[in-house]
Amino acid sequence: MEASWRQVAGGRGRARGRGTAAPSSGNGVHLRGAGGGREKGSVGAAVPGLSPGGAATPAAAGSSARRCPAGSEAPQTSVAGAELMSQKKFEEIKKANQAAAKKIVEEHFSSSSEEEGDEDFEGKRGKIVANTFITYTTQTDGDVRELERTKQYVNEAFQAGAMTCLICIASVKRNQAVWSCSGCFCIFHMPCIQKWAKDSQFLVSSLTDDDFGKRDYPWPCPKCRFEYKRSDTPSRYYCYCGKVEDPPLDPWLVPHSCGQVCERDFKPSCGHKCLLLCHPGPCPPCPKMVTTTCYCKKAKPIPRRCSAKEWSCQLPCGRKLLCGQHKCENPCHAGSCPPCPRVSRQKCVCGKRVAERSCASPLWHCDQVCGKTLPCGNHTCEQVCHVGACGDCPRSGKRFCPCQKSKFSLPCTEDVPTCGDSCDKVLECGIHRCSQRCHRGPCETCRQEVEKHCRCGKHTKRMPCHKPYLCETKCVKMRDCQKHQCRRKCCPGNCPPCDQNCGRTLGCRNHKCPSVCHRGSCYPCPETVDVKCNCGNTKVTVPCGRERTTRPPKCKEQCSRPPTCHHTSQEKHRCHFGSCPPCHQPCQKVLEKCGHLCPAPCHDQALIKQTGRHQPTGPWEQPSEPAFIQTALPCPPCQVPIPMECLGKHEVSPLPCHAVGPYSCKRACGRTLTCQNHTCMKECHKVTETDSCTDKKKAGPECLHCEEGCSKSRPSGCPHPCVLPCHPGECPPCVQMLRIKCHCKITSLYVECRKITTADVNEKNLLSCCKNQCPKELPCGHRCKEMCHPGECPFNCNQKVKLRCPCKRIKKEVQCNKVRENQISIECDTTCKEMKQKASELKEAEAKAALEEEKRRQQAELEAFENRLKGRRKKNRKRDEVAVELTLWQKYKYYLFPLCAIVVVVFAWYIANAVD
Repeated sequence: MEASWRQVAGGRGRARGRGTAAPSSGNGVHLRGAGGGREKGSVGAAVPGLSPGGAATPAAAGSSARRCPAGSEAPQTSVAGAELMSQKKFEEIKKANQAAAKKIVEEHFSSSSEEEGDEDFEGKRGKIVANTFITYTTQTDGDVRELERTKQYVNEAFQAGAMTCLICIASVKRNQAVWSCSGCFCIFHMPCIQKWAKDSQFLVSSLTDDDFGKRDYPWPCPKCRFEYKRSDTPSRYYCYCGKVEDPPLDPWLVPHSCGQVCERDFKPSCGHKCLLLCHPGPCPPCPKMVTTTCYCKKAKPIPRRCSAKEWSCQLPCGRKLLCGQHKCENPCHAGSCPPCPRVSRQKCVCGKRVAERSCASPLWHCDQVCGKTLPCGNHTCEQVCHVGACGDCPRSGKRFCPCQKSKFSLPCTEDVPTCGDSCDKVLECGIHRCSQRCHRGPCETCRQEVEKHCRCGKHTKRMPCHKPYLCETKCVKMRDCQKHQCRRKCCPGNCPPCDQNCGRTLGCRNHKCPSVCHRGSCYPCPETVDVKCNCGNTKVTVPCGRERTTRPPKCKEQCSRPPTCHHTSQEKHRCHFGSCPPCHQPCQKVLEKCGHLCPAPCHDQALIKQTGRHQPTGPWEQPSEPAFIQTALPCPPCQVPIPMECLGKHEVSPLPCHAVGPYSCKRACGRTLTCQNHTCMKECHKVTETDSCTDKKKAGPECLHCEEGCSKSRPSGCPHPCVLPCHPGECPPCVQMLRIKCHCKITSLYVECRKITTADVNEKNLLSCCKNQCPKELPCGHRCKEMCHPGECPFNCNQKVKLRCPCKRIKKEVQCNKVRENQISIECDTTCKEMKQKASELKEAEAKAALEEEKRRQQAELEAFENRLKGRRKKNRKRDEVAVELTLWQKYKYYLFPLCAIVVVVFAWYIANAVD
């Protein structure tokens, strides 16, 4: 029975009905069997289990022969290929598990170092930001609190994942287009804020159908509710300062910054502009220095930051208060002086009462009625404590009757009578009038019966006019939330806003919307969450919903957990999550063999991979994760250095305590052998000390014996080696014959080696002389007359040589050395000069005749050319022939040349004989 995973290769699965399907090769090429119609050109495709030549490998052939009957080659190939593929996958999975185990171990031991690296990076970044803003507070009275918001925004911009879009509750990345609110400076994704603005405008404008899409409805910021116009809806991505559109991504700049100077006006405006580079958040307080005085103008002007230019000198203000009697005693302050704090006795407005009151409020009214007699003399003033005259009697002059139709002139002591006409005032119903006669007091209620419509307009009923008519029908219209019905009885159509809570889960997934039921998206969750470290001392505040993806802050407090090893206290390290890193303190346990303390790092809880676990039998089994266990390891061998001398007593080296014992330093022995010329080249070994070998430099019986020949230096010039073996003392003199050449390099001489090596310079010259004449040639060309000698030949040649004058006519014999030294010279005489003059005259005549001949030839050619230029002549005319007459030189020059040559030769022979 074959295994189930092997049976798959027999034609099951997708390949059923299309022939046997071969497994996919390692390079991803799927092959189909004969029944599937192999494509053209796929004959040479590689199949696992086949050699490059097409024959099955022995292993594959053997296995397929055991499983398949003869004649079924395709199933054999498929099963063999499946075996190889499964084995290959098993090896790949095994390697992957080993790599994962190695990675887990490395991460476990390197967690503490990574945390320290992150803390160092955050510390450096914090120092850079602090140094950027420290110049704002180095001068007088800089307000550090105003810089905190700007610092916070800059820090969040640098931290990965710190900036969060409150609409989608996602991190704002460096390469995403963003928009910043000018009120709260919160940053949102550009698509998110565009959708928010569009939805907000649609919801507001859709409340009334009349104004839908016509009015310019504002839209609010999701965080601070600052309202923007429709035209302020962001459509393009700008940097923080608004100068550059689509700012490029630069890793050396703040994300979404253009890198230019901000130059935004400070708020409140002071006339200066922000000097920071384009940055998120509000601009810091103005750092410019201005000279200004205090509030009361008494102190001298001093230089101060423009953002803190208003200051107090703390001297008394001294300005007069509103009471006009006292001065302000408060320290120098801004704005108007406070009311006078003193108390004085003051009369009321009418002057009837006197009371102690604050000096800042001199005018006050008592609660008594005026009571003064009016000008009519019949009535008194009924006003409460007032200023000025009481005025005329309110009953004097012409007065109207109660229905305001008749006017009467009566004394103030008499009341106005009724006129007797109908009242005719409009009743409270607003439709009917009062039918009673003119009367005092209010009119009675309307009692006429009318047919009334209810408020919703669906029902009618006859009833008294003064009673309202409300039906019991409940309104079924949807409220503005478009979720709940109005359900108000007899609703006139202006359904009130929905008063139920929204209750929808916000984007944070933690809270529900606390607003009343509304349309559209809910506002972002206003709550914040503190993400704390393990000990809880360090925390970072993030928007609600981001606590799941926010990395806990790096705590600077020390970990307070108790040690898990034998040490009384653990190494100092920062607060962290998970288990503490391995202890790296020295073990300091007492070793049993030597009593030294163990200096190795603590090994009480070493992480070791667990062995002997169940191994997967095939790739169909899910491999288990490698297991690591913590166990205590024994102390390593003692490494305390102990000084020990080597066998050959060359050195004293410190050896580990556990390896103390006789040792070889691996150097050459170096002891002098009996030949006194060589040393023992044997590796450092033990030497037995004897009575005759007490010196450490002398060789012992264990050292080597010298078997080399004599290697002492020979005398200068002796090429023969010493005939004795290596020996002490001087070598005997050399008696071998040495063949040398004489000074002239012709004759070979045989001399004893010791004679030539011990001779001085003069003796060597005599031994090298062959007693023959020197064969060398002197510079003059003659042979040297001296006997065989070293060095250059002496230049004293006395041989006779012939010397001639410059024209070679006069000849004399003189000594060679005198000629070489230019002591004798022969000059030409008068005869030589005459012969030379005749020869020059002959040459000049020949040159002159040649020049005349050339001129005649040129003249003839010129006349012929002019005749050709006169035009064509008639055919019958004969052409002019130019007759050139030859000169005597041209006629007889071939006879004169040989004759002149003969004359010159005869003349030269004559001169030569005359000189001899």
